[in-house]
Amino acid sequence: MTQTTTHSLPSLAPLAQSERISIIDSLRGIALLGILMMNIPYFGLPEGLATNPVLANEMGTVNFRVWYFIEWFLEGSQRAIFSMLFGCGVLVFTTRLEARVSGIMPAELFLRRQLWLLLFGLINAFVFLWGGDILYHYAICGIILFAFRRVSPRYLILAAVITLAFQTMRENRDIYLEKGKVQRGETIAAMDTTVTKLTPKQKDQLHAMNDFKNEQKLESKRKNVDKEIAAVQGNYGDLYDSRSRTSVWFETTFMYFNLWDILVFMFLGLAFFKLGIIQGESTLTTYVGMTVLGLGVGLFISFLRLQSFLAFEFNFFEITKNTNFAFYEISRFVRAIGIFGFIMVLYKSGWFKWLFSLMRPVGQMAFTNYLMQSMICGILFYGVGFGLFGRLQRYELYYVVASIWLFQIIASNIWLRYYRFGPMEWLWRSLTYWKIQPIKKNTTIEPAVAESVQVNV
Repeated sequence: MTQTTTHSLPSLAPLAQSERISIIDSLRGIALLGILMMNIPYFGLPEGLATNPVLANEMGTVNFRVWYFIEWFLEGSQRAIFSMLFGCGVLVFTTRLEARVSGIMPAELFLRRQLWLLLFGLINAFVFLWGGDILYHYAICGIILFAFRRVSPRYLILAAVITLAFQTMRENRDIYLEKGKVQRGETIAAMDTTVTKLTPKQKDQLHAMNDFKNEQKLESKRKNVDKEIAAVQGNYGDLYDSRSRTSVWFETTFMYFNLWDILVFMFLGLAFFKLGIIQGESTLTTYVGMTVLGLGVGLFISFLRLQSFLAFEFNFFEITKNTNFAFYEISRFVRAIGIFGFIMVLYKSGWFKWLFSLMRPVGQMAFTNYLMQSMICGILFYGVGFGLFGRLQRYELYYVVASIWLFQIIASNIWLRYYRFGPMEWLWRSLTYWKIQPIKKNTTIEPAVAESVQVNV
């Protein structure tokens, strides 16, 4: 027998200010600003120059020292911490909804939230033309993470270790595929073709090896740099064609080959939240241990990773031939834990309350600030704006970073004196709940309005 029953539910609304976890907002703000340090070379320089200090004769200069510091110490760590915090956000959002509302409504709202995030990621990639957008990736990985929200910390840490192993295997599989291409090509190149006629397959293999080898010549790389500068400093059509191709690759091939890269830290963030580590509830000794072990081991591994780059002058044909094991993800994993531990040591010391207080509004407005970084950098560097792409030296890009930091810290602190959310946070919440949310702090929030939900019994 089917009967329609109506249940009254409390109105659904975002977290109240009193429900927010301050340290998570502060950590999110620190990580967000840190991410810009890694992204700025890709906003302001062609990819070849961003990743290769040899091309612009930077070796031994201040530009090289800047590149080395970022790659050795920071590369991937801020994105890792941001992923951990996103994992916490999934848990906070769903558990607090489930405590107030029964049935499938929490899952529906979460899915709606993630689908809107995916759309914003596409806008960031194909309207603001930032080829390194992470919102699209987080939207998809967040849906996967939803299934693990009730898993115990022990198994979440195990899941993080397993995904770390998968990502490391992925890295090494790619290396050995490339090594195979080189080895086959070199074997064929050594054959006496006056005696042995090459088969069509052997010709293809030789051609593939030669293409790879020629791509790594400085002349070829510099031609690609010139092409990218012309495209990005050109009209919107040229800019769109160049950047959108990067976005398509980043949100398809890269996304699905590097899914584990994001899930590693989302799992770890969930576990750390359930253990109270992210909230600062662990002992100072725990955070000191994370710092010493994470940075001690992580920076050493990172040093070893960079040695092959320097030894072979960023020629990836030679690097591939001579690399036996790729450990970028392991290096990033350990360093990220060390840097997170260090930040928490500062927090637990009590001497840096001012810093965490300053960063809290930046983290509360992380969505707005992340998209704002794309907009500001687009205006500064793209040809449709001021056209600074490829015109600043590497170290000068960090003056831009410092200026954006200063602007976003001041703007976020002022904005949240008067408003409950950042502009994009407000839009995202309103779309998620299908209801315009009050944004001004002096807005009187209406009493809970019952919603009718029909359930088939």
